[in-house]
Amino acid sequence: MAYAKLGRTSSQRKALLRDLATDLIINERIETTEAKAKELRPIVEKMVTLGKRGDLHARRQAAAFVRNETADEESGQNAVQKLFADIAPRFEERQGGYTRILKVGPRRGDGAPMAIIEFV
Repeated sequence: MAYAKLGRTSSQRKALLRDLATDLIINERIETTEAKAKELRPIVEKMVTLGKRGDLHARRQAAAFVRNETADEESGQNAVQKLFADIAPRFEERQGGYTRILKVGPRRGDGAPMAIIEFV
């Protein structure tokens, strides 16, 4: 399987992608570099597919990857609950392609190509 190393060790890369996936689930839209967005897309698509399945095993698989962060202060909902309750039902009729990547432009500091990744 081909993937970008993103200049990190495998454990650092896994932690980065877990954080980005959790942030995307909570905020539904994040701005990051193009390379990170392209690596994040298949991971988030798999999480949404798990959310569409909706059984206990899928919930545990998603919880094993997504960080345990509070998504909504008022309801006390965490990221996994938001994925299964809010995001996955939106894509019930859709057969994949849950995210889009919009290229923004170069970052001011180092000129890295930036992109916005969001749910469709």
